[in-house]
Amino acid sequence: MRKILIATHNPAKEKEIKETLKQILPDVKIVSLKDLKIEKEAEEYGKDFEENAFIKAKFYSHLTSLPTLADDGGLIIPALNNEPGVKSRRWLGYPAEDEELIEYTLKRMKGLKGEERLAYLETCVCFYEPKKRFAIFQSEKIEGYIAEKPSKKRLRGYPFRSLFIVKKFNKYYDELTEKEHNEINHRKKAIKKLFKIINDQFSIFNE
Repeated sequence: MRKILIATHNPAKEKEIKETLKQILPDVKIVSLKDLKIEKEAEEYGKDFEENAFIKAKFYSHLTSLPTLADDGGLIIPALNNEPGVKSRRWLGYPAEDEELIEYTLKRMKGLKGEERLAYLETCVCFYEPKKRFAIFQSEKIEGYIAEKPSKKRLRGYPFRSLFIVKKFNKYYDELTEKEHNEINHRKKAIKKLFKIINDQFSIFNE
């Protein structure tokens, strides 16, 4: 059975990606870094989400010799010169806790109104095949606004969701129903589009 490695140490992200891959690749075994007891961290020095996704996918693929799926993404706020962008988790200069990032975002956005609070959640997924040495990318984003106060809900590892108002539903990301979340889920959309390209152009899952 063919295998695909999910290259993330984030439990919530791992669960989401694994569920998506099982739907579109039922005959492929999905393994995680946790399954393989890999604790090493890829050094994310990329200038954008695509480069960081590639760095992670290639790093863990070479480490395990497995086809690997990695992603990178974060929050983009045009009024703050597109910060935090690739530094979303390290916006404060170090891997900050969720509450720290929520408080810092509100502080930076203080006094901004209306369209000045426009924001995007963006992600880029990268699939890297070690034997054939090729990488494929797909990006997606969700439009919204930064709220003036956080929602009461929290999903550990996703601090910006507690501040992000999804434009399509005018609701906090964390307060979307399961149906609404699936409708706008940018990571799932990117993964599905990515593997459609792979299935259309390559035969790696039929070998």
